[in-house]
Formats: sequence, C-alpha cells, structure tokens
Amino acid sequence: MSSPLGLYQPGDSPLHRTPAGWKFLGLIAFATVIVVFDEPVPLALGGVAVLVGFVTARIGPGRVFRMMRLLLVLLAAVFALQWWLIGPESATVVCLRLLVAISAANLFTLTTRIGDLVSAIERGLSPTRGLGVRPELLGLLVGLTVQAVGALSTIAEQTRQAQRARNATRSVSAFAVPFLVRTLRHADELGEALAARGVGDTAPEEPERSEHAPPERGDD
Repeated sequence: MSSPLGLYQPGDSPLHRTPAGWKFLGLIAFATVIVVFDEPVPLALGGVAVLVGFVTARIGPGRVFRMMRLLLVLLAAVFALQWWLIGPESATVVCLRLLVAISAANLFTLTTRIGDLVSAIERGLSPTRGLGVRPELLGLLVGLTVQAVGALSTIAEQTRQAQRARNATRSVSAFAVPFLVRTLRHADELGEALAARGVGDTAPEEPERSEHAPPERGDD
C-alpha cells in the first residue's frame, strides 16, 4: 500500500529498481524537452512514452485514472479558456504539455521512495558543501515538494469520497471547505514534524564585544 502522504506504489519493475537520482535527472530532462516542444505531435509522442512507463511499472489503469481524474477536469477548463483566448491549436499544445509533464511527475512519485530521492540529492550535492550549500536542506525541500503532490491528491480524493457519501456532489462548499481544512491540518502536522527535526533552527549569535569595552570584573 502506498503512503498516505505520498503516491509511492511498491513494486519490482525496472523503473522501481532504477536509482532515484538517475530517475530524477531523467524527469528534469524529460520536462525540459516537453517545454521546448510546441507542436501537438511531439507532445503526443511524449505522452505515449509516459504511458509505456506506466505499463512497464505495472501501474493499474484504475490507479492512474484516480490520480488523473481531477487533473483532467482542470485541464478541460484550461482548454476551454485557452481556446477562447489563443485558439484551438495553441490550447491543445498547452494542455498536452501540462498533461504529459504532470503524468511523468506522477509516474516518478509512484516508483520512487521520497527517502531515496532525498538521500540521492544529498549525495549528489555533497561536493558543494564547501561552498556553503546545505545538501540536506535542499534534499528535504525537493522531497517535500514532490511529496506535496501526493498529499494533496490523497486529500482531494478523500474529500471527494466523503462528499459523495453525504450525497453532496453538486455542492462546491461541501468539497472546498473540508479540502481547505484538511490541507491546513496537513501543513500544521508537517510544520511540527520539521520543527521536531530542528529544521529552521539557528544557533543564537553571541553579542559582539566592543574593543573599547572594559573587561568584566569578578565579584570581590
């Protein structure tokens, strides 16, 4: 079972066994190529490549649909707006680009443990420690960013299920209010976890002694 705070799905596919660092670099390269393409056909081929990745990772169609359902609804609204503003072809490019890039990111999170990603970033950036860079904080930042996708997706799905259970599927407030409350609660729990790890704590600076200040005297 995947973590409630992430999308990771255990498995032994080639994608699962690929080191997290290499997968992360591949995701960055793939997203860069997707941004460069401005034609529907290359973007569609990128979508086929992501689909092959889901099949290779043995991710079931039902799981993929549950992950992408809300995104498809949002993309439909974006497509309609972009069609009205810039025309159908440009709207298709924009929505395909978003769909392919986000699908690739979801595939990455489904096949990569957050802890493995954080460790890979820390190891990769360790040579920069002498330049004042803190690899552990950068790794944690990237890990939290990726994890946020899974957390918000899980919260949205749980809220939607509760909304259907109350027969309030047509009520916007029945979804928006619980979703906001759960999101804020998650952010509060995350802040407490980071504080427990000492993230953000800094050592108090000692006040500088003036050169002309008289030396302290001991008690007579």
